[in-house]
Amino acid sequence: MIMSKVIGLAAALFVVGAQAALAGISQFSFTSIDGGALDTAAWEGKPVLVVNSASRCGFTPQYNGMQDLYDRYRDQGLVVLAVPSQDFRQELATAEEVKDFCAVNFDLDFPMTDITHVRGDAAHPFYKWVKQETGFEPTWNFHKVLIGPDGEILGTYDSLVKPTSSKITKAIEQALAGN
Repeated sequence: MIMSKVIGLAAALFVVGAQAALAGISQFSFTSIDGGALDTAAWEGKPVLVVNSASRCGFTPQYNGMQDLYDRYRDQGLVVLAVPSQDFRQELATAEEVKDFCAVNFDLDFPMTDITHVRGDAAHPFYKWVKQETGFEPTWNFHKVLIGPDGEILGTYDSLVKPTSSKITKAIEQALAGN
C-alpha cells in the first residue's frame, strides 16, 4: 500500500516535471518593454535565445548580433528576447529610455522585456528556474540562455560569447532542425 502510494507520487511528480520542461519559456510571464505581457505561449515549440542586456555596457554592441540572429532565423522559428537589467548598474533609468536607445542605435525589432532583475532573490522566475536547473546565474550583462523547442535548456553562454558565434549558431540550427 505504502509502496504503491510512493510510486504514484513519484509518477505524478515526474509528469509535473515533464510538463514544466515541455512548457519551457511559456511557463513564465514577462512584462513587455511596451507595457502589457509578452505572449510567451506563442513561443512553445520554438527555440528562444534569452539575453540579459544593458544600454551602457561594453557588450551593448552585441545587440547588433542579436538582431542579425533574429533576422537570419526568425522565419524558421527562432525568438530572441532581450531582458534589460539594472542588476549590474549599467542600464538606463526607465523602460522608455531603453526602448528609445535601442530603436535609435540598433533598430531592434525582436521582443524586449521591461527592466528586470536577473540574479539574486529578486531575480525573475525564469532566471531562478535556469539557476535551479543548471546552476547558471548571470554574472554580467549579455549572458545568454538558449531554450530548445522542447523547453529544455540547450546552453548558457557568458558575455564574451557573441550571439553570432559558431557555438550559438550551431546550437540554434540543431534546434531548428529538430536534433
